[in-house]
Amino acid sequence: MNYRYLGKTGVRVSELCFGTMTFGWKADEQTSHQMLDMYASGGGNFIDTADVYAEGKAEEIVGNWLHGQNRDDFFVATKVRFAFSDRPNDIGLTRKHILSSVRSSLKRLRTDYIDLYQVHAWDPATPLTETLSTLDDLVSEGTVRYIGASNFRGWQLQKAVDISESKGWTCFRTLQPQYNLLCRGTEFELIPACRANGIGVIPWSPLRGGLLTGKYRRGMDVPPENTRVGGAYREGRKEMWERYNNDATWNIVEALDKIAGELGKTDAQIALNWLLSKEGVTSPIIGAASPTQLAENLDAAGWKLESRHMDELDRVSAPFVSYPYDEASELQQRRGREDHTG
Repeated sequence: MNYRYLGKTGVRVSELCFGTMTFGWKADEQTSHQMLDMYASGGGNFIDTADVYAEGKAEEIVGNWLHGQNRDDFFVATKVRFAFSDRPNDIGLTRKHILSSVRSSLKRLRTDYIDLYQVHAWDPATPLTETLSTLDDLVSEGTVRYIGASNFRGWQLQKAVDISESKGWTCFRTLQPQYNLLCRGTEFELIPACRANGIGVIPWSPLRGGLLTGKYRRGMDVPPENTRVGGAYREGRKEMWERYNNDATWNIVEALDKIAGELGKTDAQIALNWLLSKEGVTSPIIGAASPTQLAENLDAAGWKLESRHMDELDRVSAPFVSYPYDEASELQQRRGREDHTG
């Protein structure tokens, strides 16, 4: 496993981050610990979880495993934002909820500090200054080493950075957005904002819920049973399948098939390696429900797709680009600069 700097922190993390959303849900504690052992033995040191994963069970599983390790060998990230109970103040990014949640996460993780504490999503009900000042206090007291954001829009991220810098508070050092071959809108604003501010990008859902693994094919009326999308479909949650069962998706999957066959890799490994090779990306977050699945994902690291493969995947997955991101807009901006300086 190679290591990369996490934004401009100076911290080096493994190029694949291990996400634990399946812990306590699809993977029991014994299986989860087996996978953590596999990940660590392969050189992985970056573990991502959240307080709401399996209602806190994921953090507990990580904490029980971490208790038997050298704590300083691992960079542990967790999150706060969503409701953990039906109590009226057990939600959001208020000072009250953050301070309560961080203490609970520390207890479940069986540690006295969190390496990366992330806000799980924007909170429109809480002043941003309240959230950011609270996070700064946690860093100042040593409870949290670094802070990050997840699921922010470009303007939200930049506003948070600008406020923190103006107040002399610690800034977000990471962003956890969705980013994959089926979701490239992240490239419009978020990736440039992260690069401009030295923010490390740790994408979630790099395989888009399994759609980029080769399990799903053109012409299927319904997704296969015993799959994540298939299970949701049969429970009446058909949105994922109905959204992605189209030519655009299957063109990408067939390109993955072709390249995977040429290189002797799997579709998932090709999709992950494509993301690893994109500018601005630090560590895609891989998840797994079994050691076999984890082993496949880990083999996506340690090599690089050729430029012709990257070009083909970029071409087939290119999103529709409209104003203000299109070439016409860029030309207009260049002409405006020329007029201004002329």
